[in-house]
Amino acid sequence: MSRIDRVLAPNPGPMTLDGTNTWVLRGGEPGPGQETGTRRSVVVDPGPLIDGHLNAVRALAGEVALVLLTHRHADHSEGAAAFAASVGCRVRAADPAHAAVGDLLQDGEHIEVDGLELQVLCTPGHTSDSVSLLLLDDGDLLTGDTVLGRGTSVVAHPDGQLGPYLKSLQRLRELAARGVVTRLLPGHGPVLDDALAVLDGYLEHRYDRLEQVRGALSAGARTPREVVEAVYAEVDRSVWPAAELSVAAQVEHIRAGG
Repeated sequence: MSRIDRVLAPNPGPMTLDGTNTWVLRGGEPGPGQETGTRRSVVVDPGPLIDGHLNAVRALAGEVALVLLTHRHADHSEGAAAFAASVGCRVRAADPAHAAVGDLLQDGEHIEVDGLELQVLCTPGHTSDSVSLLLLDDGDLLTGDTVLGRGTSVVAHPDGQLGPYLKSLQRLRELAARGVVTRLLPGHGPVLDDALAVLDGYLEHRYDRLEQVRGALSAGARTPREVVEAVYAEVDRSVWPAAELSVAAQVEHIRAGG
C-alpha cells in the first residue's frame, strides 16, 4: 500500500471548501530483500503561493522526485514552480504553461517513483487540462476538481465543457464498477470511500441539472443569469457567478445537440 498524506492549504472559500488539498505520495514499505531507506515522494497540487503552506508540504515530503498538477487553476498550481525549484525537481502537467517542453502528462501513462506506481487518466471537463491520478496498488484516485469531497464541481465555460466532463465521469464510473477505483481523494474536501456511489450521484446530478436548464430555456430564459435565477435559486448567491459559467457550458452542450 502507498503512503498518502494530505496538507490542507489555508485558502478556504465558497469554491475551495476547506482549502486546497495538497497530496504527498510515497511507495509502500520495502519488501523482503529490497533496499531500505527513505523513499522519495511525489507531491500533487502544491496549491497557492503561500510560504507557510509550501514550507509545511516541504517538511512532510522530504526528498521530492516530482510535482504533478491535476489542472491549471491557481489554487492548485500557483505555488508549483516555486516549490519545485526549492526541492530541485520538475513539474509535470497536461497544460504546457505548467510543464517543461516535451514533459506533458499523457493519458494512460505510468509513473513509477521508488515503489509508487501511478497511472495518468486525462479527465477533461472541469478544465480542458484536468487529469486524475490512479494509485495502481490500492485503488485510490486523486481527482483534482473533477470530483469534490462535498457538493459538485463547476464546469467553467469556455475552458470547461460539459460533453467531455460527462464522458470523464462515465470513464471513472466504469473503473469504479470494475473495482479498479475504490476511493476518491479530491482536490477539496474529505476523502470519499465509496467511489461508485459518488460517481453515480455525480452523473445523476449532472443529468438532472441539464434537464432543469432545458426546462428554463423552454420557459423563456435567455441568458445564463436568467437560467441561474430559475434553476439555482436554492444555491448560495456567493457561488452564482460560478453557476453562470456552468450554465453557459450546459447551454452550449444543449445547443450542440447534447
